[in-house]
Amino acid sequence: MLQPVGVGHKSLADYTHLVGRPLIEEIRQLVDDLNGLRVLHLSATAFGGGVSEILYTLVPLMHDVGLEAEWQVMIGREEFFHATKLLHNALQGNPVDLSREEWHVYERFNEINAQQVTGEWDVIIVHDPQPLAIRRHAEARAKHWIWRCHIDMSAPNEPTLERIVPLIEEYDGSVYHLEQYVPANLDGRGPTHILPPAIDPLSPKNMALSPEDAAFVCDQFGIDVDRPLLCQVSRFDPWKDPLGVIDAYRLVNEEMPEVQLALVGSMATDDPEGWEFFNSTLEYAGGDPDIKILNNLNNVGSIEVNAFQSQAEVVIQKSMREGFGLTVSEALWKARPFIGGEVGGIPLQVQDGKTGFLVRSPEECADRALRFLREPELGKQLGRAGKEHVRQNFLSPRLLRDWLRVFSGLK
Repeated sequence: MLQPVGVGHKSLADYTHLVGRPLIEEIRQLVDDLNGLRVLHLSATAFGGGVSEILYTLVPLMHDVGLEAEWQVMIGREEFFHATKLLHNALQGNPVDLSREEWHVYERFNEINAQQVTGEWDVIIVHDPQPLAIRRHAEARAKHWIWRCHIDMSAPNEPTLERIVPLIEEYDGSVYHLEQYVPANLDGRGPTHILPPAIDPLSPKNMALSPEDAAFVCDQFGIDVDRPLLCQVSRFDPWKDPLGVIDAYRLVNEEMPEVQLALVGSMATDDPEGWEFFNSTLEYAGGDPDIKILNNLNNVGSIEVNAFQSQAEVVIQKSMREGFGLTVSEALWKARPFIGGEVGGIPLQVQDGKTGFLVRSPEECADRALRFLREPELGKQLGRAGKEHVRQNFLSPRLLRDWLRVFSGLK
């Protein structure tokens, strides 16, 4: 069988004081006609990326409001995840397509996993390209199939896109973060929906952490809490540009030698390149004792990520491609001075000069970081605006509401 994921319990009512009663009441009204709807989420991994971050909250909230929601993870081997990493990169703009053998591996594992789909569902939501081909081998398992894209497909490798568009077109609908991610040549039988993701403000990663607790945690990892800290939280992936962040840190360091940098990430089971790039990032840091490069195998979990983001004078997400970037909303929710790459879903969250800064180079990143470090009141002002922007737009109940609207529109 596909691997079921245990998600625990969450109560929508607990979010009322954060998102407001009108949104909670709208959700209750929407679910009146959907009570008992059977919904299955399918994804490639249960930890280490934004999809799992979202589903650990979305699935229990769906269950709490009366849907029969479950989450299952597909089974794969190294050759499959190697192929799907190439697929992921190609759809985000890498000019290298999968070979004939790699496409064969992709199709074979999708067919194997399709045979493991059990039960009868009203809606199956397939997350990202890894399990995209499951539907054609298991169509009868659900009345409706929806594909949920979490990556930046604004400038994909065209031969790769041509291979997956026919798969998308078989679905009853598809969902994207931004309009520009929808393939131009898509002619599916179902509608496309634009649903930006959201963070859980009550999760250990985002709940309020006192300055004393944040400092205590950071101290355990060798951070000098009396000196300024720059921090980026993300996968170790070339698209996240940790090497560019190191370049920006070095420029800042020339003018402020006391500054420190923390690069914090998690290693995901569906990302075989992660360790290779983690090691190359370590090498690029050149043994600088003020650059801390940490991952979940160094005992860095949700509370630790919270502490690093909360303690940092400047939080960075200098991506070169980014589907959305949940770490952006996480940092803004903590009212931190923020700098992000001007790509993908980051500008949706960061209004340049109002809730943070958008940059396109290490030099720009260093310049904005120095400005924040020299003008702490500016950081506080933009941080407060960023928190309110996230409260209004990027918290989990809003995403639940949007999914209920999608379900209501199914014929």
